[in-house]
Amino acid sequence: MSKLPRRKVLRGLVNGAAVGVSLPFLDCFLNNNGTALASGAPLPVRFGTWFWGLGFTPGRGVSTKTGRGIEFLEECQPLVPYKDYINFFSNFNSLLDGKPTTVHYTGWVGCRTGSIPNTGGDMPAPTLDVLVSDYFGGGTRFRSIDLSSTGNPRDSYTARNTGSRNAAEVSPVALYAKMFGPDFADPNAAEFKPDPSTMVRHSVLSVVGDDRKDLVKQLGAADKARLDEYFTSVRQFEQRIALQLEKPAPLDACHVPKSPGDKPIGTDLDVVLTNHEIMSQMLAQAVACNQTRVFNMLYSQALSTLHRRGEAFIHHTLTHEEPVDPKLGYQADVAWYNVRSFEAMAAFIKAFADIKEGDGTLLDNTLIFANSDTNFAKLHAIDGIPVFTIGKAGGHIKTGYHISGNGDPISRIGLTCQQILGMQVEKWGTQSMQTSKPISEITV
Repeated sequence: MSKLPRRKVLRGLVNGAAVGVSLPFLDCFLNNNGTALASGAPLPVRFGTWFWGLGFTPGRGVSTKTGRGIEFLEECQPLVPYKDYINFFSNFNSLLDGKPTTVHYTGWVGCRTGSIPNTGGDMPAPTLDVLVSDYFGGGTRFRSIDLSSTGNPRDSYTARNTGSRNAAEVSPVALYAKMFGPDFADPNAAEFKPDPSTMVRHSVLSVVGDDRKDLVKQLGAADKARLDEYFTSVRQFEQRIALQLEKPAPLDACHVPKSPGDKPIGTDLDVVLTNHEIMSQMLAQAVACNQTRVFNMLYSQALSTLHRRGEAFIHHTLTHEEPVDPKLGYQADVAWYNVRSFEAMAAFIKAFADIKEGDGTLLDNTLIFANSDTNFAKLHAIDGIPVFTIGKAGGHIKTGYHISGNGDPISRIGLTCQQILGMQVEKWGTQSMQTSKPISEITV
């Protein structure tokens, strides 16, 4: 394989103008160390994830009663108004097959990929949202939207593989500009005029085709795979541009929100709660306006660094250092943080429930997969990690159930979600986590 210059670009002509497509880092650049819409179409079903760190206190989240009718206990009381939209899953396990546990990592990766990572940082398979996005995420401006309330774009639990974790949007102002800025086409506007600059950018991959073929001949297998993944992302961007050249179908549920104005970001709990609520509302409006059908929201990291202003200990430190109150029988400050987590989850649900769509709400046409990284954070327990599904997925899921897995692999939940969304998936996961057994109690 010959070495290529790092500044190599693919070139072509479009409308008589020269076009260049830059390339990603390749090994050959490096040294050896390197209901119905107005059109009559059915209302789309959307899919999203919501993540909170450090689980909840055993015996204080959800009662052990299973079947129809979830009994929310003290820490999950904020969810009571939405109990008819929620399923809760307990006693589903992460089967390690002898692999070591990486605390605050192995659990959430197993939940979202159906596979156990070999080490911390390893992403053994695409996360659930990526698979869903591949299935139906291509008909909108954005295949997915990834958000984090913590101020750190790296706090994102969505990835195709180990080297491609998706960065999260962390600023309400930046999110507004991305969703509703100059490139946004209001589907309910009387007139539609595509931006001329968008037309110029359309289909650059097509015009550099010959140069692309010549480049591929010079690459090794690893670079060919990396380049193919890169061009897939470029093609997705082109599809997004193509959508901007078409007048969107009218959407009664779409109402453009006001810009939120500048907001501080960070892990101060008050700041996180404020930004989480603002971004949740904007995200729900963006979904209603058909800007995306797949989304991910992170409220707090697995190693939650949320903290109350002026206090020395962060949430995560408290789960290990705070003594159990002898009268209460649990860690009081940790329990307080846990309640805040479920207040945030309730605010996220409310953002979707408040938007009328067709004969129901946006929540009726959405399926949200919500999980944590651990069961009891004090012990780093990864068996029985709490998982919720939220929303009615266009009527394709039964809700209001507490399902006990009785030790079955937690991947059964992800498989069930994929089948509810219409994906032709018969089995999911790897090794002992592989399953072909959906949760029939909630399937329609």
